[in-house]
Amino acid sequence: MVKKLDKAKARAKRHQRVRNKINGTADCPRLNVFRSSKHIYAQVIDDVNGVTLCSASSMSKDFEGNGGNKEGARKVGEMIAQAAKAKGIENVVFDRGGYLYHGRVQELADGAREGGLKF
Repeated sequence: MVKKLDKAKARAKRHQRVRNKINGTADCPRLNVFRSSKHIYAQVIDDVNGVTLCSASSMSKDFEGNGGNKEGARKVGEMIAQAAKAKGIENVVFDRGGYLYHGRVQELADGAREGGLKF
């Protein structure tokens, strides 16, 4: 009998493997990415204190465009960079969330770099 793979479980397992290696601090927080089929979300997280410092997504009221494509992901990356800069954050560690560093995830990272964040 062929067992069907659960994609959500596999992604969660990959994400946990990544999270075992990286950790966000107050000096260098973690930039986390979550993508769905229609939207993309980004958060800057301090894992030591367990707080989200800032966030941006394609569901924000000031976002114009489609969050399900590369252009939208780049805009969200620029938005998260602006929000982080407003809080005084320049250095982050990138957490791809178990997704491949390709397509929308890569565009979000490039947009955040263009906005002034350093990985």
